[in-house]
Amino acid sequence: MAGQNWAGLVRLSFEVDEGPATAGDDATGSTDAQPAFRPMTGRGIRSRDEQEKDNRSFVESRGGRHVHTYEEPDTSAWRRKRVRLPNGEIGYRVIRPVFEGALEDLKRGTAPNGERLDGLIVYDIDRLTRDNRHLEDAIEVVENFGRPIIDITGTLDLLTDNGRTVARIVAATNNKQSADTARRVARKHQALQQAGIPTGGTRPFGWKEDKRTLDPHEARWLRQMVDWLLAGKPISAVIRKLKDAGVTTSTGRDWSHAGLKAVMRNPRLCGNRPRQVIDVDPVTGTANTRVEIVLDDRGKAVIGQWEPVISVEEWEAVTELIGSNPAPGQGRNARKSLLRGTLRCDREGCGALLRVSKAEKRLNKPEGYFYYTCPSSVSAYGGCGGTRIAGPETDKAVPMTVIAKHQEEAANRKANPEPTTWEKEEELERVLEDIGDLKQARSSDSGLATEGESAGGGSGLRGSVISGTRWPRSIATGRPRIAFARRQSSSDQAGALLACSRAQAQSSSPCRGRLNPASPGSRSPTHAPPPDSRQGHRQCQRR
Repeated sequence: MAGQNWAGLVRLSFEVDEGPATAGDDATGSTDAQPAFRPMTGRGIRSRDEQEKDNRSFVESRGGRHVHTYEEPDTSAWRRKRVRLPNGEIGYRVIRPVFEGALEDLKRGTAPNGERLDGLIVYDIDRLTRDNRHLEDAIEVVENFGRPIIDITGTLDLLTDNGRTVARIVAATNNKQSADTARRVARKHQALQQAGIPTGGTRPFGWKEDKRTLDPHEARWLRQMVDWLLAGKPISAVIRKLKDAGVTTSTGRDWSHAGLKAVMRNPRLCGNRPRQVIDVDPVTGTANTRVEIVLDDRGKAVIGQWEPVISVEEWEAVTELIGSNPAPGQGRNARKSLLRGTLRCDREGCGALLRVSKAEKRLNKPEGYFYYTCPSSVSAYGGCGGTRIAGPETDKAVPMTVIAKHQEEAANRKANPEPTTWEKEEELERVLEDIGDLKQARSSDSGLATEGESAGGGSGLRGSVISGTRWPRSIATGRPRIAFARRQSSSDQAGALLACSRAQAQSSSPCRGRLNPASPGSRSPTHAPPPDSRQGHRQCQRR
């Protein structure tokens, strides 16, 4: 490990934080010097800190560096959860995003803090995984990327065939241990249910913390809710009264439709022992949670060890009114109205979301007919109650309006197309212009060479013409200039240049004539006589 960087993986299935681990973690926020937290009992020792300390000391004692710790609080390496697989089917997998992220970092060789990562260390193989799928993922990383995963107990060795075989056997054994523990816990809960003993969880509304003794204030409100519902008041009106009175749930939140129905459906109200059941559709994967009464071996309801609030008859009347259990889902969006939660009331000062209400039977509407209505001011949604529009007709009109609007905009775009511009349009024009210059220069060059040879035998013409030729601009600014000579194509200009060249060769002083740029209407330059000569070369004055 000398010179290598290692990261540790710390996994906890469940742990209660008993207090700050160090003085710096003190919840008071004080900056005064305080002694470090010292556990007084075994419950005060946090397994997370112990795992990290052992991993760090193991690495550093062998010359390595411990650069990062991956933490998995309250994470099971065995329990599977229902997920939707990439092919759309429902499957059960162990969900561990931190573990999967650690393997990805190990593939890249980089820790989350940017440090180089050479390996991963855990306290024991059961802290790494208890699932064979995850073990195979870890083996794949070690085999293909050459970065080891080890434990401090010496059991885990994924670098050799024998070590991988042992790891598979140990993981299977640990998996069985978890399954055995789950079976024993489930059997214990079954015994608690048959005995009518209340178990853990949130304190139920109406009872004290022991979940056995009634809370007088909340129990009175529970009886009042039952009376209101049996008297025919809608759930929204009951929620409004609770909100006005400042009555909240046992967790301090406002009441909702679903929350109120769940409390009313719970057989705990009448003293029977309830249990929660989750029904899963094997095709759609939809889970439906419901509450049912625990029955004993003789098929009779188990009486719970707490004080009831109402009678069994009252509870049965309430559940018959609101339904004993929520209806199971269909595994898809079961929305029957298109614009629910989208339309708002257009009355001034309202703006509440319109809700769906079924048509009354007296209106003689078709089955399933509904309206979009603004909730009343006394409801839990706080509307004005002054708007109602036909639902099916509105659902048909809105898509037709959207389609018509789209078609109108498409027709306008087609009738008035926007001009399209290319960012390199100017550069393309310059290139095309230079290509034209190249073609013209090539054709004029061949014609000039023929005339020059017939007039003067040839050899001195090309050098004089090229040396006096004006070069065009380059193809693109900033690149090596590639210019093409613009040559005179007429026989008069060729003869004038040839005569000027011969006169210059016979004279002791060079000809100071110059090649003037072409006139605006011509592409051919003209040769002018030297400024200090009165007559100059007559041939140089010919165009």
